[in-house]
Amino acid sequence: TANMVFVVNTQGLLSPTATAAATFNENVLIEVNIDNTGDNVEDLVIQAIKRGNKMYFFGPVAPEKTGAMSTVMTGAAKGSVEISGYGKTPITATENNMTFFAGPRDDPFFFDLGQFKSILGGTATGFNNPGTDTFAGTNVLSTIIEVPKSMLGTSTTLNVWAETKKKK
Repeated sequence: TANMVFVVNTQGLLSPTATAAATFNENVLIEVNIDNTGDNVEDLVIQAIKRGNKMYFFGPVAPEKTGAMSTVMTGAAKGSVEISGYGKTPITATENNMTFFAGPRDDPFFFDLGQFKSILGGTATGFNNPGTDTFAGTNVLSTIIEVPKSMLGTSTTLNVWAETKKKK
């Protein structure tokens, strides 16, 4: 495929009753860091930040500085999307050959916590197949960016990590 999809899930383990009121924080930058040279330092960033009822996206672009501090790369604005409401039809937007989504989704993490505790306690030797999805019914706030691979450099190997950074 010609595209890469990045998904950043925040505010995990939201109950269905808490999900409707959950919101992205306007003072928190969501940043996908991309190392395309193998040195474990971000060469490109994709950033998302909420303003009003929209999520705005910047990059992929070389950051002004690497590491724990970031500047919103406003000169690399790529698009925005209205934040989808809980229980509503998902809203996506496509701009600059990129597709964006922001809003609540079902938590994709599957973990059998009870069986894990049994293994730690010595009363079980492994997981069951199928196991019990302890986190079934919980939700997250997802930020999803689909990007043409051609925008990420020519390396066949990418190191990727995501961060949330609070405004100071």
